[in-house]
Amino acid sequence: MSLKRAFLDRSARIGVIGLGYVGLPLAVTAAQRGFHVTGFDIDPAKMDRLAAQDSYIDAVPDDALAALAGTGRFDWTTDFARLATCQAILICVPTPLTKQREPDLSFVTATAREIARHIRPGTLVVLESTTYPGTTDEVLAPILAETGLTPGQDIFLGFSPEREDPGNARYNTGTIPKIVAGAGEMAGDLIESLYAGIVDQVVRVSTTQTAEAVKITENIFRAVNIALVNELKLVYDRMGIDVWEVIDGAATKPFGFMPFYPGPGLGGHCIPIDPFYLTWKAREYEVPTRFIELAGEINTAMPTHVIDRLREIVDREVGKGLSRARILLVGIAYKKNVADMRESPAMRLLELLDQAGAGVDYIDPHVPEIPPMREYRQFTARPALDPATLAPGQFDAVLIATDHDAVDYAALLELACPVIDTRNAIARRGLPMARVVKV
Repeated sequence: MSLKRAFLDRSARIGVIGLGYVGLPLAVTAAQRGFHVTGFDIDPAKMDRLAAQDSYIDAVPDDALAALAGTGRFDWTTDFARLATCQAILICVPTPLTKQREPDLSFVTATAREIARHIRPGTLVVLESTTYPGTTDEVLAPILAETGLTPGQDIFLGFSPEREDPGNARYNTGTIPKIVAGAGEMAGDLIESLYAGIVDQVVRVSTTQTAEAVKITENIFRAVNIALVNELKLVYDRMGIDVWEVIDGAATKPFGFMPFYPGPGLGGHCIPIDPFYLTWKAREYEVPTRFIELAGEINTAMPTHVIDRLREIVDREVGKGLSRARILLVGIAYKKNVADMRESPAMRLLELLDQAGAGVDYIDPHVPEIPPMREYRQFTARPALDPATLAPGQFDAVLIATDHDAVDYAALLELACPVIDTRNAIARRGLPMARVVKV
C-alpha cells in the first residue's frame, strides 16, 4: 500500500506530539534518518529554543539541531492544524498519576481529541506514552472513531512504548530495540515499517495490549527490585552490615543475580508511576497486586526514613533539633549526571526538610535553579549555591541525594559536619569515612 511505501522510502511526514524527554529525541532521530518531521507542542518557549538551536533535553545536543537546520527535515509548531499534513502521528505526552495514585490520561485524551479534529484517512497514529494494557483500544480508538473514520480501515492505530534512559551513554533512541504492535495485522505491518526506518531493531509483538504490558512490566521489575534492596538496607543497617558491600559481593556471581541499589526514593518519569497503572487496571479484573503495592509502599516511604535518620544524626552529633539546623542538599535531579527533575526523590526530601523548619540550600551542577513542576511549586526558581562559596561551619549536615560525577565530594568532607550519604558516593570514591553515615 502507498502508506507503507512512504514509510519504507522515508517520504512520509511524521508528526511528533509532545517535544519533551521522549518526543524531542524521537523527532530528531527520525529526521536524522531521513524522514520529514514536524514536532508539535503547546509550549511556545520550546519553539523559541528550538529556533535558536538551543536544546533543553540532554539527549539532544545543540549541534544535532544545528545539523538539521536548513535540511527541511525537521520543523516545529504550536499549530495542531498541521497534523493534517502528517501520514504518521506519534503521541509522546505525559501519563502522570492523580493525587489518589490513579492513572491521569488527560494529556492522552486531549491529544486524541486534537488529532481527531485534523486527521485524514490513511494516517497511522501511534501512542508511545506508558500506560495500562488496553489504553490504545479502550481510550484512543473510540475518540478517533468519533470522526467517522474506522480504525483498521480508514486510519490505523498502534502502540510503541518509549524506552528512554536519560544519561545513558551506551544507548540512545536509535539504538534501543523498539517494541511495536498494531491494532490489527495491517496496522502492525505499517508500524513495523515506520519504526524500521527510525531505529536499528524493531521487535513486533502480537497486540497493543501486549506492547503496553511489556513496558509496564519492565518498570515494575525495576520498582520491585529497588524496593527489595531498600528493605534489605533497613534490615542490614540494624545488623551493622553495609548493604552496598553485600550487593557488590553478590554481584560477583556470574549467574542468577542482578544488582540493584538502594536510594532515598524513586525518581524519573516511569518507575515511580507505571506500577500503579497496572494495579489500577487489575482491580477491573478483581486481581490483587500485593507485591507491586508493597513495593510502592516501601519506595514511597524511603524519603521519610532518610529524614528521620538525618534528624537523629543532627541531634546526636550537632546537638540541634532539625528545625534549627542548616542542611546542604547535594543533587536535586532524580538521577546522576542529568538535569531531569521528574519525580525526583530529592524534591520530597526538600519538602520534608522545609516542613520540619530546617534551612536548606542545594548544589547541583546540572540544575542551576529548580524548574516549575506540577508538584513542589513553592520551590520554583530556587537557585543552587555556587560550590565555590561553601565554607566550614556553614552547615550542620550534608545530605547526598544524587551522586553526580561533577560534584567535588572531597570538598564536602572539608565542611566539617556530618555527611549523610544515600548513594554510597563517598565510599565509592575511596574518600575518608570518619564523618560519613550511609543511610
